[in-house]
Amino acid sequence: MFELKTYQKNTLTALNQFLQSCRSVPISDAFHAMLATQNRSGERYQPVFDDVPCVCLRIPTGGGKTVLAAHAVALAGKAVLDSDSPIALWLTPSDTIRSQTLDALSNARHPYRQALAHYFGDRVQVCDLESLQTISPHDVGKACIVVVATIQSFNVTDTAKRNVYSFFEELAPHFDNLPANLTANLEKVTEADLQNQRYLTAADIGRVKYSLANWLHLRQPVVIVDEAHNNRTDRFFKTLGRLNPSCVVELTATPVAGNNVLYHVSAQELKAEQMIKLPIVLAEHPEGWRECLRDAVLTRDGLELTAQKETDYIRPIVLVQAAPKGNEATVDVVRQHLIEQENIPENQIAVATGSQKELEGINLFERSCQIRYVITVEALKEGWDCSFAYVLASLQSVRSAKDVEQLLGRVLRMPYAKQRQQDALNKAYAHIVAENFAEAAATLKDRMVQNMGFERLETGALIIPQQPLPLTGGQGGSTPIAPVIPDCHIEVPQMPDTQHWPEEIKAAVQIRVTTQGATILLKGNVDSDTLAQAEAFISKTLPEKARIAVKEQFDAHRAVRQALRAPAQLGLNFALIPQLCLQLDGYLEIVEKETLSSIGDWDLLDQPVQLAGFTIRESINSFEIDVNGQQVKYRHIDAQQLKLNDVVSHVSEQDLVRWLDLEVRKPYVSQLQLQAYLLKMLSHLIHDRGLTLTTLVRARFQLAQAVSREIERLRQLAMEKGFQGRLFEMSVPPADSSVYYSFEFQAGMYPARQCYQGSYEFSKHFYPVIHDLREKTGAGKTAEEFQCAQAIDAHPMVKQWVRNIERQEKFSFWLPTSSDYFYPDFVAELTDGRVLAVEYKGEPYKTNDDSREKKQVGDRWEKSSDGRCLFMFAVAEDESGRTVFQQLAEKLI
Repeated sequence: MFELKTYQKNTLTALNQFLQSCRSVPISDAFHAMLATQNRSGERYQPVFDDVPCVCLRIPTGGGKTVLAAHAVALAGKAVLDSDSPIALWLTPSDTIRSQTLDALSNARHPYRQALAHYFGDRVQVCDLESLQTISPHDVGKACIVVVATIQSFNVTDTAKRNVYSFFEELAPHFDNLPANLTANLEKVTEADLQNQRYLTAADIGRVKYSLANWLHLRQPVVIVDEAHNNRTDRFFKTLGRLNPSCVVELTATPVAGNNVLYHVSAQELKAEQMIKLPIVLAEHPEGWRECLRDAVLTRDGLELTAQKETDYIRPIVLVQAAPKGNEATVDVVRQHLIEQENIPENQIAVATGSQKELEGINLFERSCQIRYVITVEALKEGWDCSFAYVLASLQSVRSAKDVEQLLGRVLRMPYAKQRQQDALNKAYAHIVAENFAEAAATLKDRMVQNMGFERLETGALIIPQQPLPLTGGQGGSTPIAPVIPDCHIEVPQMPDTQHWPEEIKAAVQIRVTTQGATILLKGNVDSDTLAQAEAFISKTLPEKARIAVKEQFDAHRAVRQALRAPAQLGLNFALIPQLCLQLDGYLEIVEKETLSSIGDWDLLDQPVQLAGFTIRESINSFEIDVNGQQVKYRHIDAQQLKLNDVVSHVSEQDLVRWLDLEVRKPYVSQLQLQAYLLKMLSHLIHDRGLTLTTLVRARFQLAQAVSREIERLRQLAMEKGFQGRLFEMSVPPADSSVYYSFEFQAGMYPARQCYQGSYEFSKHFYPVIHDLREKTGAGKTAEEFQCAQAIDAHPMVKQWVRNIERQEKFSFWLPTSSDYFYPDFVAELTDGRVLAVEYKGEPYKTNDDSREKKQVGDRWEKSSDGRCLFMFAVAEDESGRTVFQQLAEKLI
């Protein structure tokens, strides 16, 4: 099966936790609790249906949202319906996407179908609305059924005019013997139906309609909505309401007002997981389209030479966006120019427009394929994808170019979803007709935010100017060449009053009058203090709205400077960071989670069998499960639909043990030990607690969760005891062997979220962006962690540093604790070769148990390193009244 990336696992974990929480707390509370774990505030849950969770997963272009949707089917089925055979309705925005999705989900070798098979095995049926009638009542509850349809198939005011709402006698077996409470909300036959379906008579008026829509209504489908931003109308929600969804999971790159964004993924996360090429190297061409096309050809030629050094086959392709008819650079003109002026063979050029479809039937990944240039005008057809596309040449003016962001998205996908050995092949390239870099970059950034799902704060570092020379003498080199910083262009709505400006600011600034006001130019290499002063004087006399726009332009320029000057961008390396190790069975091992399991010796069967906090209260048609004070309620209709009393007749204790074994299996517990424990647990619940087997089968999903938590609790107790007992045996390996037991920050491997963009210009951060660092608090004060970052950046002994990212064990430095890992907030390489880890704690947390354990581990890491590692536990003001600047200075003496 396709191995999920870290950001995909995190997305699904967030969805699963949210849906499970919705069973015991109000949906809005569950939503805001999940946002709090992401440091997001100010967003409110907007209910669509009273008791139905409806959330959106925001995945940028190239992030693989469809495979996430396939996984979401199973997770939602369990979390919301307590079913391992759910019905899912998968809604697509167009018939083209519907056909592609249906084919992929039906193909046993496709990653989408394999995602379903991971949970359901061969118990999967995929169909469209036309073939849904072939599903028999015996299939329901035995297999996961995925119905793929377009939104338009359902989206109608008059239901008599859509087949999905029509009466089909073939569906009659699905409606046999339904209790009255289930038929009350089903659509009935009306006079309008008689006009469209002649075999119905007046006697049928008022009957339950044997329709596909009613069939779905009965099954409470998990609804997956692809490209959810396209559907935010009242009619769409009324349509969904007819189908009685159990939950709605929307996926899009570009959510709009009304989408409840539960989780969003950043571009840096996609880059770190090798899904996309970044940054985008942008070259502006004020001269016109011919020069733009010429340089795109030269860029592609250079990339093809570079690609010959790769072990995988790559043939870089240029996407050329020609101008519409009536302009100069039309498709035919561009094609002839490539052939006659650039000497490109005809068989290397393909045209893909509405009338010319020269890519149909061609596999661009084949070695025998010669195509290197694809000419289009607007968007390429839906679903078109070729990761060999590296260069975009937009020959239309950047301000008027339509669909340029869709074509830009086509050049971002990484070949084979794997970082390339040659750094030039890890980037995308864009040649744009524009007056200057600032104009071209600003336009592309706006399009990337509006239409590709990128965050505005991260776009500053995503687009960098083309450099005249490589920034280093070789990959990983140590002699960087100073980058060429583009000039800063600031657009203002009025001519600024410079009368009271200092002379040094006047000397640094050029002002050009424009029809919209004025353009203020500063040289790209101006120092940060002059840049900050210029911003202050320019903003001083402007109205509030204009000041905000000026700040955004200055912030964007600083982000470009930061990106170009970052050591990782210059090809420099970060020092290796030794990790804590332990001798186990005669071998030295890094203390990882698996190591923690083995040092806490325990046997599950030696533990007392209990399930505290797990109770079930039953009534005639429903029941309520209480797990640690959180009540999971089942409506009366649920109990009727699930027919759980019938289930017990053929489910034995051994059957339930086998089912639980699959649900709660742990890598650190053998299957024999787990099954024996589960038998003891069932015996305890039935004989000691008085719960019936019927009741436990009915509540099996909550039972599995409770048992899983209990096993984890017992393991945690053993780990804490084992960890504390062996903490002082842990040590950093000697310098001559630490290369094998070290972590290394690598260029391009930094999955930052909520990137820093402020007025202070950091000069030593290793990566082009800084993860989740805020300059001001909500009250407008300077944030304490920001002050800590300033202290590190300003200290003369700090060579470079990284804002460490929590819960990213592949990409961040961590130290072990008794329960998990902890990730120091900052990691710095010092000028003398030592490394420093800084854990910052605010006043409420500096003395709690978690902080004490982190300090113990950090101190052990430092003391066992023979002077190579330093650990600092920083606070805003320590017991001696020292600031964080003074604490750092004292540590680095």
